[in-house]
Amino acid sequence: MLSSRYRWVSVGLFLLVMLDAFVALGVTTIMPTVSRELDGAGLYAFAFAGPVAVSVVGMVAAGIWCDRWNPRSALVISVAIFTAGLTVIALAPNMVAFVGGRLIHGLSGGAVTVALYVVVARIYPHTLHAKVFAAFATAWVIPSLIGPVAAGVLAETIGWRWIFLGVVTLVILAMLIVVPAMRAVRGTANHSPIGRAEVVRIGLAVVVAAAALVIAVAAEMRGPIQSIGPIVAAAIVLIALRPLMPAGTLRARRGLPSVVLLRALLTATFLAAEVYVPLLLITHYGASAALAGLALTAGGLSWSAASWMQGRFPQIGHVLAARIGATGLTVGVGSLVIASLMSATPVVVVIGWTFAGAGIGLIYPRLGALALGYSTADNQGFNSSALTIGEATASALALASMAVVFSAFGGTDTSTSFAAVFALAGALCALGWLCSPRIAARPELTPPL
Repeated sequence: MLSSRYRWVSVGLFLLVMLDAFVALGVTTIMPTVSRELDGAGLYAFAFAGPVAVSVVGMVAAGIWCDRWNPRSALVISVAIFTAGLTVIALAPNMVAFVGGRLIHGLSGGAVTVALYVVVARIYPHTLHAKVFAAFATAWVIPSLIGPVAAGVLAETIGWRWIFLGVVTLVILAMLIVVPAMRAVRGTANHSPIGRAEVVRIGLAVVVAAAALVIAVAAEMRGPIQSIGPIVAAAIVLIALRPLMPAGTLRARRGLPSVVLLRALLTATFLAAEVYVPLLLITHYGASAALAGLALTAGGLSWSAASWMQGRFPQIGHVLAARIGATGLTVGVGSLVIASLMSATPVVVVIGWTFAGAGIGLIYPRLGALALGYSTADNQGFNSSALTIGEATASALALASMAVVFSAFGGTDTSTSFAAVFALAGALCALGWLCSPRIAARPELTPPL
């Protein structure tokens, strides 16, 4: 992976993933501060659910682009829009503008993720895929160590806006490394214009994103619409999502469909619960933004450590790794429920979230490598986008649903509301545990890494 042939592209891709991790952990840490400064408490949950929802559109568009043309150009264009979104966030005069920048950032972030997957598939041999994805997980180590705390300190000193402006500068530097190193990346032989099927896929992605946004907005509504709206929107999402997924995904068919479903469930569990961890520590324990970031640091470090470990022990079967990972995530989320109900010491929150990070870190890179193992050169874009669309849609629905539950139980005024959202995350994790044996194409066989 670091041989002369792959060195600079590996370094550049590693930097892009690391900077994305800085943004993700930084936003989660400073959102309570941003919400207070911009008087945007009503848009707190939407600022997380919205970007994840619209990322589905970027994922589908990038998948189509990569399958028909060149993933290199898809990555460059996506990163350019990504930096534009970060700039809007940094200069936002109010919460509406902040959320608008987040939506631009989310749209392009989804495209970047898919383009990265296809670039990995086109550049590296199959035997290196698992190591590359483990390296991507390792790219979260430095952001996990200093990202949350640094973001909290910056927010409390010179201001949170400098976090995003600094990342913009570093992303530009990373692209100066990546672009020259990707000259060898070639597109497929299919250069025909976008057809009706592709237009329909993009349209369905827009429907999925819009429906997920409706669920997020419903958290701020009152009356019957707060309960009826999310149900109708969720039904629309499931109908529109089917053509964007491998056949049988929603039924947990063996092989690739279950890989996509399992990653969607576990990622949604982790990301949706993570949003409320710093909010719990700040509102109920009186912690500073920097101190609340320590919990995210613990989870990020354990994620990276578990990802590194699973790459070093390939003899651990995929199904066993999936079950162990789901168990660790369940333990972590369960500890948050207990901490919320019993007002346990913040140490319980930090230790619990460490278990959650280790759980997701053990299985996340495995599922990415498995998805590519089930793919061919002609459908790498579709399958990569399906994998990321699944986790983005599930995360957006989970975030939006948790926002509704959180509001219904009293918001930050009660500890019951936190326990309710963490219990909902635990239910998603339980579904993932049940799905885990089906990631193998046959009970006795899994594709090699």
